[in-house]
Amino acid sequence: MVRRAVLAFDEPVALVAEVDRMGRNRGFTGALVQIQRESERQARAQAAAATRAAREAERAHRAYERAQAAEAKEYQRLYVESRMADVELRNEELQNDVATLQQLLADTLAIDDFLDFEALKEAVPLPVFAPGSLASSEPPPNPDDYRPPEPTGLRARLPGARDKHQAKWEEGRVAYEAAAVAYQQREAERQRRLAAAQADHDKTVAEMEARLAAQHAEVEQFKAEFKAGTPTAVMQYFALVLEASSYPDDFPQRFRLAFVPESRQLVVEYELPPYNRVPTVAAYTYVKSGDKVNEKARPARERQQLYKSVVAQVTVRTIHELFEADRADLVETIVFNGHVETINAATGKTERPCLVTVRTTRDAFLDRDFARVDAEACLIDLSASLSKSPAELVPVRPVLEFNMVDPRFVEEADVLSGLDQRPNLMVLKPGEFESLITNLFTKMGLETRMTQPSRDGGVDCVAYDNRAIFGGKVIIQAKRYKNTVPVSAVRDLFGTVHNEGATKGILVTTSGYGKASFDFANDKPLELLSGTNLIYLLKEHAQVDAKIEPPEHWADPKHDTGPTHWDEPTPTS
Repeated sequence: MVRRAVLAFDEPVALVAEVDRMGRNRGFTGALVQIQRESERQARAQAAAATRAAREAERAHRAYERAQAAEAKEYQRLYVESRMADVELRNEELQNDVATLQQLLADTLAIDDFLDFEALKEAVPLPVFAPGSLASSEPPPNPDDYRPPEPTGLRARLPGARDKHQAKWEEGRVAYEAAAVAYQQREAERQRRLAAAQADHDKTVAEMEARLAAQHAEVEQFKAEFKAGTPTAVMQYFALVLEASSYPDDFPQRFRLAFVPESRQLVVEYELPPYNRVPTVAAYTYVKSGDKVNEKARPARERQQLYKSVVAQVTVRTIHELFEADRADLVETIVFNGHVETINAATGKTERPCLVTVRTTRDAFLDRDFARVDAEACLIDLSASLSKSPAELVPVRPVLEFNMVDPRFVEEADVLSGLDQRPNLMVLKPGEFESLITNLFTKMGLETRMTQPSRDGGVDCVAYDNRAIFGGKVIIQAKRYKNTVPVSAVRDLFGTVHNEGATKGILVTTSGYGKASFDFANDKPLELLSGTNLIYLLKEHAQVDAKIEPPEHWADPKHDTGPTHWDEPTPTS
């Protein structure tokens, strides 16, 4: 029954199975559809996300480009600012440099150029003795530290306690004595090292004191020689004065000095800065479009005038510093020759044309308010010769050649004076002296004609300079003097020049001239040559090595303007 029932339901079971299978198929299909829809949804979401990411990336890229452009713009702005600031700095430096050149004279007026000899003395502090740990000794050993404590109580009653205590006490005593000996040895070593350190310190201090004392003694000797008018000390002092003068770093600041004690005349040969020291640029400008710096040229006339001012200022400044530093009034007259070192483009050789020359006395120079002085006008007032065009190196003739008073030449002559056989101009016979002077000026290119000698033992001659324009008639007088030539002789020479219609007068002496003579000769066609000048000229042009040594009882002849006949100088008794 049961079997049949089952069999009876076979077909419906199959139908149910089919329906179930169809239901499962529908569920699977739905799942597939759902999966597909989810996939599509996810794809759409991904596409949307990708779109958003692309948009975000695009936005970020545009922001980056904007930032980059802004950064480039800011960089360009900062770059332009830096270039403009650099140009502004260069213009400021240029203006400061020009202002410095314009203020060369004014910059020295607030400075006292006097050189204090005390300031030349070294002031080195002496070291203080510092022995450190050697200064203190260690405490000696304490005997109590080595004594054993006395036994007390039961310990004192133990058998052998006394003997043990005595043994320890003996050990302590031995140890103490050893420690005391060691202490004494260490203390002795400390004392030895302390004494050695003290000796080294004392030696160092003594050496320093000796060196300082020697240096101070040298300064004192230098001071004494300067006050005495010793030429070497005078030149050294004024060299220190000029070396202390503060100029721009690229100024040469080289010089030579010579002092003529007979006439109290200081001769200075000074190296001037070259023309190219004056800036060729007037201003700098920045051109943004081409990112370049343009230079505006300084007008040639402006450069030339500024350089001429520099030459004049250096001249006046140097003379001012020398006179101001000379509180001892050792120098009455200063001769300044300003040279510039250059290369001749035609020959390639180094030349040193003189661009300015002046001889001035203390009174004539210092009698002015330098705070309001124009350097060029000051030189004109002092009858200086200033090149008409220093920029073109147009030279002037020095009022006195430095080589004529070069101290090296004079020193050599002094050394040899007692050793050689050179003629002494002071003991030559009148005819010999006359021939010597005539030969000298003939060798120098003049045509000389002797006149009747004067009573004062001098040589008078008329010479002719055959050069065109610069030539003419020259009156020459040479006088053998031991002492300073009186100003009356200079006045008489000027009178002779005027009466003879000459273009120039030259007075040569074996001694020197005073301030009054240079004051009188200033701005007149007169040239005054001292004994050192004469010695130099004789050697340079006539190849005659001469010396000037007045005899012990030599007496200068009385000045006489009237021409008479030769007279030997009358020796005093």
